[in-house]
Amino acid sequence: MASILVFAESRDGKLKKVARECLSEGRRLASASGGGAHALLIGGDVAGLAGQLAALGADSVLTASDPRLALYAPGAYVRAAEAAVRSANPDVVLIPASAMGRDLAARLAVRLDAGVAADCVSVRIADGGKVTATRPVYSGKALATVAFQGSGPAILTLRPNVFPASLAPTPGKAEPRTLAVAFEEKDFAAKTIEVKLPEGAELDVAEADIVVSGGRAMKGPENFSLIRQLAHSLGGAVGASRAAVDAGWIDHAYQVGQTGKVVSPKLYIACGISGAIQHLAGMSTSKIIVAINKDPEAPIFKIADYGIVGDLYTLIPALVQEIAKLKAS
Repeated sequence: MASILVFAESRDGKLKKVARECLSEGRRLASASGGGAHALLIGGDVAGLAGQLAALGADSVLTASDPRLALYAPGAYVRAAEAAVRSANPDVVLIPASAMGRDLAARLAVRLDAGVAADCVSVRIADGGKVTATRPVYSGKALATVAFQGSGPAILTLRPNVFPASLAPTPGKAEPRTLAVAFEEKDFAAKTIEVKLPEGAELDVAEADIVVSGGRAMKGPENFSLIRQLAHSLGGAVGASRAAVDAGWIDHAYQVGQTGKVVSPKLYIACGISGAIQHLAGMSTSKIIVAINKDPEAPIFKIADYGIVGDLYTLIPALVQEIAKLKAS
């Protein structure tokens, strides 16, 4: 019997998609082991989100609300998370593998003297309670299975878009319970001052179901309008290779790869991207990969499910037109 605690990340009063994915996985693990799934909310005013978590299967919801927590403050968030672990005494702690989640998981592991497995794509709890996880290693070239030692809870960060979010709400009666957290001024020594969103409030590439990325073949920032047209026609997010980012054609927030964001969308379309190993490390776990490149020998074709050899400046407008026809029919 295992108890699961899930950090439900939120922003601007809304649950992030990856929070739903983590809670659904926590509910699955708890049900399989006969334990309970509990959620943790941290923010400026998060009590209103408790009902959503209960509907997703949370047995209880712990909340830590403070106006100073509206934006991420590492010291304060880890103090609240530590208080939640002390209160719930979970066997497993699940945290989204987002920018915030990766930072929080590492800090929490130090506080609890516990092990942490990052960027997991699979989690299993054996009959004896042993927790194992699968995670990509060597830039995604291999998968490693890791186990936990020691008495502390197993802390895992889950890669977005890998674990399915529950589509069928499970009505619950979990009432929010406020954590009594004694924050200190030093907890806010480092804090987020402002969050700047991309122009047009574009989707976060790390959480999108569809990603369209452009590479060196875009030749300049003005041509990324083609990538945006295709992405928007599909309801997806815009991505880019490191070459495009380093050239200054698009902001680093869009970069997919080993030194950018790791994505696992249902559909990934690589336009004018050769397929360097650093880029493949960030998108190779995509469910379906489509490559558009005029070089038939480009490495990207080796992992693509579908490949189109041709000029992207001709192909992308044609694709956008066909998608518009399909939507209109």
